[in-house]
Amino acid sequence: MSRRAERLGGQIRNEVARMIASDLKDPRLGFITVTRVELTSDLRYARVFVGALGEEGDRGASLTVLRKAAGFVRREIGRRLRIRFAPEIDFRYDRGLEATDRVARVLSEEEAARRGRDEGEEQGN
Repeated sequence: MSRRAERLGGQIRNEVARMIASDLKDPRLGFITVTRVELTSDLRYARVFVGALGEEGDRGASLTVLRKAAGFVRREIGRRLRIRFAPEIDFRYDRGLEATDRVARVLSEEEAARRGRDEGEEQGN
């Protein structure tokens, strides 16, 4: 990705996060985190990756709300960043957050099991 695309992607990520926090008032929209933005080389299309807390159904509902608001988000991006051509916005769920959460859960379970073994050894002595 070019330097300009990286810079614009960062600006888009910040603005989309602000919009989700303040402008989008749908009750189906859960706790959403904008993780990254990937722009095509011609800067016409942007994939906005988001993470959402909650159950699979809640995440799906949040993603549906975001996809329906994509036109509004695109128009606001163009206005706020003062760019001639605002990119088409495509919201995608970032599966990387699930993997990170799963690894953290496994590590905490392993830590709890280790503590239990250590306490059992101390009582046995």
